[in-house]
Amino acid sequence: LRAVTSVSLGASYLEKAATRLKVLELLRREHAYSDVVREAQEVVELALKGVLRVLGVEPPKIHDVGPLILEYRDRLPTAVHPDADRIAEASRWLRKEREFSFYGEVDLIPTEEYGVEEAERALADARFVVGRARVVFASVRGDDEPPEGEPPGTVGR
Repeated sequence: LRAVTSVSLGASYLEKAATRLKVLELLRREHAYSDVVREAQEVVELALKGVLRVLGVEPPKIHDVGPLILEYRDRLPTAVHPDADRIAEASRWLRKEREFSFYGEVDLIPTEEYGVEEAERALADARFVVGRARVVFASVRGDDEPPEGEPPGTVGR
């Protein structure tokens, strides 16, 4: 058996986020814009919880951990410091849209309410957060920056 560490568990979260990021492209091609928004929220949540784990912070069981990224900004690699506000904003916006984009409301039908603009924003936010998470994990490993196509499953192993 392999000992599970915060880094290995965090790397698992990043691997799951990177895989789900690929699914967002399929949902966008299918014009499932509300699903792009919902699934992007999960991508961002997984990536950020992975980052928190590797920083030594136990992530709470809440969907928006952006405020913790800001709180522990000083633990992030210097290259990621300037992006902490954008990362937190992406997490906040996607958390706000989480339930509406999935379930809707009596006066809000997700498939009618969410369009290409919201889907593109969600996709861009998810790509950005996963990319910055890769930088955090590369820093933990001592790499300068991970190649774009690097399988995240190799991080922390």
